[in-house]
Amino acid sequence: MRGRTWGGDSVRTLTTGPVGVHYGQLYVQSHEFVSDLGASYGGQQNGLCGAAVPGALFLITGLHTGDVGFSVELHDSEPPLDDAWEEIVEASFTPVGATTALVGWAGEWQEPLDLAEIDYRVRYCGTGMDAGHETDTTLDDEPLVDHYLLQFWPAPPQPDRVIKVTSGTAAYWHDSARQQPPPPTAEERAEAERQAELEQERRQAEARLEVETREWGGTLPSEALRALGWEAIPVALTDRAAAEAIARADAGTQRAVARWAARRAYEEARLTGHDWVAAALAAMDRGEELPEPFDTTSKAFDRAWGDQSVTKTLITTRNGRYDNFSQQAMAIPAIFEACADEPLTAAIGAVRVAVDTFGFGREQEFFAELRRTFPALADQAY
Repeated sequence: MRGRTWGGDSVRTLTTGPVGVHYGQLYVQSHEFVSDLGASYGGQQNGLCGAAVPGALFLITGLHTGDVGFSVELHDSEPPLDDAWEEIVEASFTPVGATTALVGWAGEWQEPLDLAEIDYRVRYCGTGMDAGHETDTTLDDEPLVDHYLLQFWPAPPQPDRVIKVTSGTAAYWHDSARQQPPPPTAEERAEAERQAELEQERRQAEARLEVETREWGGTLPSEALRALGWEAIPVALTDRAAAEAIARADAGTQRAVARWAARRAYEEARLTGHDWVAAALAAMDRGEELPEPFDTTSKAFDRAWGDQSVTKTLITTRNGRYDNFSQQAMAIPAIFEACADEPLTAAIGAVRVAVDTFGFGREQEFFAELRRTFPALADQAY
């Protein structure tokens, strides 16, 4: 970088020399920038130096494809106007990243620019734009047709302006810029982001609802069942009417269903004839704490496996996938489910375990017995 002093103004040349352009475009970038011409010039008066996108400049050249003369200068203060340039415009620019660069179309080349993260005024000057436009394309060994100068100096943000217009090409781009809608305000951007977040949340909620609906067999249940989640799904999929009837029942009925279902599971598993099981079922009926070994689930399982007098039977799981599952293992959790604090949780949990204990193909046998035992459930239509 070369430095010099001009009328008390210190100036450094950040880059100079021929640079390649395509589609008559160059950019100054301080972040990842999608080169949107309309957005870059929205609300501006000039159409050569687009500064509407924060942290980026969109620069227009006369030449479509080839090399143009280009220099970038950094000044301490506003430099004097040089009337030798045919086109002169100004805009404001503030880098939004630690690295700023002059960049070719599609990022095919970059020249770093030593700019601080402060507010700058930018002056973009050009000459030979009409000639560049008419030439359209130059090859590597052909002379340069149009030339440009980009000057930066510290200054607070202010509206862009057109200082000098000579060519028809520049006039065309100025007119095009003035037809672009102004960029959104900070409040409008914030509102757009809020709406986008709300839309994303809505879509995510719809996706979750779709998945949940499939899990419940295509129709969502009552809110009471839905609140139980996965615990209630197997019961609802097997007999939705019974599940909904249990959910609508009063707390006393729900608690009675829970205890009955737990006892039926233990009866099916041939466990009720053992004193240590009978004592636990009696405590359950009285609403008391369960005695050993039912003070923990693991102890109950260990006793069932360790007691040689316990009958060992195998069943096919309700989904039909396994035909060698221990019926006693299926039944053991029923008493713990029946002792849950919430009556509906207890009833649905115990019914679920009991249905599993009955095994594959006997689901409706269980629910028919449930309805006979609790006629009020049978009277409630779903």
